[in-house]
Amino acid sequence: MSVLSELADRATHAERILRPVVCHTPLTLSRQLSHLNSGSVYLKCEHLQHTGSFKFRGAYHKMNCLQQQGVTKVITASTGNHGQGVALAAQKLGVHATVYVPHDASPLKVDNIRYFGADIETVEGDALAAERKARHVSEQQGVPFISPYNDMDVMAGQGSIAVELLADQPDLDAVFVSVGGGGLIAGIASYLKVHAPNVQVVGCWPEHAPAMYRCMQAGEVIEVPEQPTLSDGTAGGVEPGAVTLAPCMQGIDQSVLVSEREIQHAMRDMAEQERWIIEGAAGVAVAAFQQVAAQYQGKTVAIVLCGRNITFEKFLCATKKGPEGPR
Repeated sequence: MSVLSELADRATHAERILRPVVCHTPLTLSRQLSHLNSGSVYLKCEHLQHTGSFKFRGAYHKMNCLQQQGVTKVITASTGNHGQGVALAAQKLGVHATVYVPHDASPLKVDNIRYFGADIETVEGDALAAERKARHVSEQQGVPFISPYNDMDVMAGQGSIAVELLADQPDLDAVFVSVGGGGLIAGIASYLKVHAPNVQVVGCWPEHAPAMYRCMQAGEVIEVPEQPTLSDGTAGGVEPGAVTLAPCMQGIDQSVLVSEREIQHAMRDMAEQERWIIEGAAGVAVAAFQQVAAQYQGKTVAIVLCGRNITFEKFLCATKKGPEGPR
């Protein structure tokens, strides 16, 4: 069985487990974005998911699997959204969670992790440094580590989004998905390639943080220098030996890189046109569609809005009009 087929089967099973506990998020038509391609552009509203991000899906699915094995403690690492998902899943399942975060993680996301009852450990360095520290501690203490992306059960949980997409709109031509470590797009692409192989899967990256894109070009996990980006949810390198690389290479049909200014424009457009505040990682997917909309004339497209967890001050600064803003 290929990795895509295995992941698709797991996503089908995960969706059944997750159905009672996650939000089946809306798939809403965007009139404004549809004008760009003279087609139908739908927004998959994962920013309305529990904790404000798709991450709850993979976290809950993984922790449910661990709970069946009698696990009572877990460790993870996160820039914020995965940590919130793990913390809420732990709360619901009665498991103790410790979350390692990089020193520059969003204060809003860190506060939310604490609100859901998890312990916080702050690590100097980026998201990859936090992951390495968390894995080291998990090995020392014999406590399971839950990767934000580098785990088949986590990817399968994220793949439940694709199950919902096809149930709500079986005539999709393309889906745009932001990419960090690759767990979200690997889960979605695997399910679509098995059950709707004609759907184009478009991977979307900020130009400042293209780690998985460069790894795909190299055909192996490599270290990729990054610059600061509004898309903090997709920032950070890819862990050596990441199981997401193969399904990303096999499942992504097109790659689009967007500038920080394009991300800002997309975030502002969503606020002005849809009345939704989205975080930078979600803006990446919108910006990518806006960049290549002409290639999808008359097509039915879905864009995954992966999260909304951004401080209001940061959102205002990023989207304000004027010489320093997107307009």
